[in-house]
Amino acid sequence: MKNKYLYLIWFVALLPVMILRDYTPDNELRYLSIVDEALQNGDVFTFTNQGEIYADKPPLYFWLMMAGKILLGGHRMWFLSLLSFVPAVIVLTTMAKWVRKENAENQTEALLMLMTAGLFTGLALVVRMDMLMCMFIVLALYTFFKIYKGEGGKRDSFLFPAYVFLALFTKGPVGILVPLLSTLVFLLYQRKIHTWRQYWGWKSLLVLLLGCGIWFAGAYMESGSEYLNNLLVHQTVGRGINAFHHKRPFYYYVLSVWYSLAPWMFLSVGLIAFGGVRRKIQTEIERFFLIIILTTFVMLSVISSKLAVYLLPSFPFFIFLPALLLKKFDPTNIWLRISLAVPAIIFTLALPAVFYLSGTDDAFFAGVFLVYLAAGIITLSGLIVLYLLFFKKQLQRPVRVMAAGVLLTVFVAGLAMPQLNPYLGWSRLCEKASAVASEKRTTDYYVYGISRAESMDVFLKKDVIFADKEEIVKNKLDGQLLLISDKAIKKDEDIRSFLFGKEQYAVGKYLVVAL
Repeated sequence: MKNKYLYLIWFVALLPVMILRDYTPDNELRYLSIVDEALQNGDVFTFTNQGEIYADKPPLYFWLMMAGKILLGGHRMWFLSLLSFVPAVIVLTTMAKWVRKENAENQTEALLMLMTAGLFTGLALVVRMDMLMCMFIVLALYTFFKIYKGEGGKRDSFLFPAYVFLALFTKGPVGILVPLLSTLVFLLYQRKIHTWRQYWGWKSLLVLLLGCGIWFAGAYMESGSEYLNNLLVHQTVGRGINAFHHKRPFYYYVLSVWYSLAPWMFLSVGLIAFGGVRRKIQTEIERFFLIIILTTFVMLSVISSKLAVYLLPSFPFFIFLPALLLKKFDPTNIWLRISLAVPAIIFTLALPAVFYLSGTDDAFFAGVFLVYLAAGIITLSGLIVLYLLFFKKQLQRPVRVMAAGVLLTVFVAGLAMPQLNPYLGWSRLCEKASAVASEKRTTDYYVYGISRAESMDVFLKKDVIFADKEEIVKNKLDGQLLLISDKAIKKDEDIRSFLFGKEQYAVGKYLVVAL
């Protein structure tokens, strides 16, 4: 199958989710709120969240979001999804072009595996800057390797540091650390460390210093030394040494990598491990890919702040290195088949699991036919994979069937988004709250028991007010509008009794109550 058709199939599979889903309440709505504040305040290099300094992320991704709102007249999910999907496609095309020179075998399987690797697929859809940074890192590493092999042109000596800076300008220090450490360790291993100036010489230094100089000067002129100190010290040293967010143990990624690469974790990690033990990682590209994986893994493990998504820049190499190694192993090898059989068995349990969970109190998907259909598809694909593995003794076709099952499942589940959105996001809740507020002629929105509700200002066009229990049960909010979670009502008898009989509107797992 030609690669261009694979990209089209992937796009179609993800399209329903890209256009039908709601924004997630945690990061996505917060980013939208930050962008709204920046546009309102006229800021370019500095950002605030609810009036507080927000130097957590560099400007590039926010600029793209701001451009989208200005051009389209508002935030559009399809546009924001493309800010992750397009970089993901560029990652795929770059990796395919990179390995094609070494080995055209198993390229289709590698592309399908990366397209359907759990966290890679998810990050190709969400409103986050991780995939954009991953794209620049992959482009930087690819450009480095071209120069290393003597295939780079004059412009590549400037493109390499430009990609590194753009990775830094997208998500921060990891954008420069991954290319820096990976390339230097590779040169050291190849006994060519003396050539480091060819990649990290005055041209690279000039590009990085010029880019950072403009960025830091802009931040200082807009918001002064306090913001610059937060950006350069708090967000780098603080996160790296003693994280104030997402602090995890050193071994965190040893655990997270297994579900991050699902359903290919056993095949991928197994091939890399066996390839290393049996000395089958022999070519320069194979060694480079392995060094990228190991240096990224170790570097991120040392950093105090950890999330599974931070490992994203290594995922393309976690998939394409095994694809390069696969030709060196017997396809009928029982361990290779078992590495696919384990996730296939898990797939077969999807439909029974959905039926079981639909009987629980938290099963918001109960009654949504498309969810059951999606689970049925993934179960069927698991059964077919097991048949091909153990009755037909095949390896390539099971990979394709498993990937096809994942893509079809994502497509069908995406069509169910309109029915699931009230439980996943807040747009319907805020839409109902606005309608009730207009009817009751009130302008304030009080919130209780809803985490990060401050980002509702994206939909409500004004700040919410956080209520406390005393205000609610003592009727101090008479005539006002209250947005409250089901969970908060269930666990508090006083609030439940007070709200009984009040005018209420259920939206997913929340209530809009006219007090």
